[in-house]
Amino acid sequence: MVPRYARPAMVAIWEPEARYRIWFEIEAHATEKLGELGVVPPSGAKALWDWWATAPAIDVAAIDAIEAVTKHDVIAFLDWVAQQVGPEARFMHQGMTSSDVLDTTLAVQLARASDILLDDLDALLAAIKRRALEHKYTPTIGRSHGIHAEPTTFGKKLAEAYAEFDRCKARLVAARAEIATCAISGAVGTFANIDPAVEGYVAEKLGLTVEPVSTQVIPRDRHAMFFATLGVIASSIERLAVEIRHLQRTEVLEAEEYFSPGQKGSSAMPHKRNPVLTENLTGLARMVRSAVTPALENVALWHERDISHSSVERFIGPDATITLDFALARLTSVVDKLVVYPERMEKNLNKMGGLVHSQRVLLALTQAGLERDAAYRLVQRNAMKVWESDGKLSLLDLLKGDSEVLAVMSEKDLEEKFNLDYHFKAIDTIFARVFAG
Repeated sequence: MVPRYARPAMVAIWEPEARYRIWFEIEAHATEKLGELGVVPPSGAKALWDWWATAPAIDVAAIDAIEAVTKHDVIAFLDWVAQQVGPEARFMHQGMTSSDVLDTTLAVQLARASDILLDDLDALLAAIKRRALEHKYTPTIGRSHGIHAEPTTFGKKLAEAYAEFDRCKARLVAARAEIATCAISGAVGTFANIDPAVEGYVAEKLGLTVEPVSTQVIPRDRHAMFFATLGVIASSIERLAVEIRHLQRTEVLEAEEYFSPGQKGSSAMPHKRNPVLTENLTGLARMVRSAVTPALENVALWHERDISHSSVERFIGPDATITLDFALARLTSVVDKLVVYPERMEKNLNKMGGLVHSQRVLLALTQAGLERDAAYRLVQRNAMKVWESDGKLSLLDLLKGDSEVLAVMSEKDLEEKFNLDYHFKAIDTIFARVFAG
């Protein structure tokens, strides 16, 4: 975790003390249920909860000191709690194994991280929707292969982003449900030394569902899907960031990141206003995606368990969620403050002498009776003259001067095919689909 790209609420989920608090809750709830089942005396859980009610902050350094000797983090924690609680602490961890604590804790942490990320997505969606409605009918050029294609609106571009992030949210909701599972099944997952009712009780207390069958660890296909979902969200962030970066290029300059008073773009060139935030988002997206392959490789553990996944998850759990949280918040701010230049969009749209209307003419010629290849040839030979003139010539004027075109279409019909509003007649329909409800 790099503090520069971290926000406090998400960081707090992964702090050692927060992790140990979840460990304690798992152990205390399990001991409580074991007391109800008559496996251990009820006094065991009572002693734990009584100490917890008045306990000071968890002494992370003391636990670390014990682990330096035991070389086992869960045992170190249990030893430290026993030192605080006294003899009744011996009833903790009855029939449990370390993975019961570690895996269930990770499930809690990832579920809590998901809740923050879902809030982030809601904020981003709200910002995109506001700007999309603002520019619903702002004409701009659509590009394919980076080349002028046909007119669209800037609002539609943002509506596309809204729909994409809405899908991201749906995927994350599903990924959260899949990852939020509890396993308290003991060694090799057979419940030989612990009643399945304990697992159900702990799951309910922690807001999780029970893992139907564990191998001593929760199957890592769940985690692979979770981190893959984060990777897809990161890619969607990058897609919008790259779009903004392109639009800010000097020769395009249809939109740009907000440049605050006192901000400086270059140590050498005082005129520079660089898309540093969206460039940063591109880099952060790469880092989030870097967690996906290790998560996929964690699926294949030896037999009932090994711990090859453990070190990986100590990295990717905090790093991916903290980075994605920061990236979503940054993108929300970029969209919210994005400076849009409709006049420049119009200028760029008209730059190439009306070439963007070539398809309408092509279709009209075929409907007038020409074979498609012949119609294509007529439009293309005039369009290439405009292209080679860098837009100084007008496609409409050239078509009006082409006798083969005028043989099947009138000048008035040709002029109608250059009506910009024609391209926006379905914008209301698109927005109704995207923003329904």
